[in-house]
Amino acid sequence: MSKPTVTGVERVLDIFESFQEHKVPMSMTDLADMTGIPKSTCHAILTTLQKRGYVYSLNRPRAHYPTNRLYDVASEIRKNDVFVRRATPLMEKLRDITGETLILGKRQGDEAIYLQVVEGSHSIRYSAKIGDLKPLHSSAIGKAMLGSTGLAELEAFIQDNNFAKVTNSTITDPAALVEEIQKSKKLGYFKTCGENVSDVWAISVSIVVGSDVFAMAVAGPKNRMANFPDEHLQLLIGSCSAFSNTANTA
Repeated sequence: MSKPTVTGVERVLDIFESFQEHKVPMSMTDLADMTGIPKSTCHAILTTLQKRGYVYSLNRPRAHYPTNRLYDVASEIRKNDVFVRRATPLMEKLRDITGETLILGKRQGDEAIYLQVVEGSHSIRYSAKIGDLKPLHSSAIGKAMLGSTGLAELEAFIQDNNFAKVTNSTITDPAALVEEIQKSKKLGYFKTCGENVSDVWAISVSIVVGSDVFAMAVAGPKNRMANFPDEHLQLLIGSCSAFSNTANTA
């Protein structure tokens, strides 16, 4: 079930994401056309952002572009994320050993959000972005989130949702999904085989920190992940355990 959103916030984010996509100064009219925001509203947002120091204007041609203020604010917030700060060295070490992409995620409603991504060292690798949202039923991190719940809660969640077929390999049958998650829970890790991105496999392990559950995943092309060494899996499990112990004793 989707949660209500705030239109004003969405419009501000749409404007910044338009700058991210096009990477050039843009006029208010162009921004309004690209985002679908009414011109009067777009003008008011840009005026507010300019007064707060997040956007500056150009005279010829009449255009706008973000300052570095947003970057500075985001960087300061980012470097003080205690969970990401503790997880990143572990993820970088695993990346160096496996060569594959490491992801830290957490459940947000009916989706999993990527909090940190350390990309693999191979030229052909799985690429993801921090802030990406993935379905719980088709992503390795999402399955780890579902596996952290009790059977009754898991079954209730699955009964209350219709699962989209993200790829041809996505498991959408409720009974099959419950069976797989319960089996994976006993094994101590969760796996996707091209269920979220075709030809990408991933292995994930949950991390319990107080009343919160995170998960760390290794993801890469099928041809390498199909033969993922057991010793690498054990390192992933050990790293997640170390993360949990450190965070719970801090």
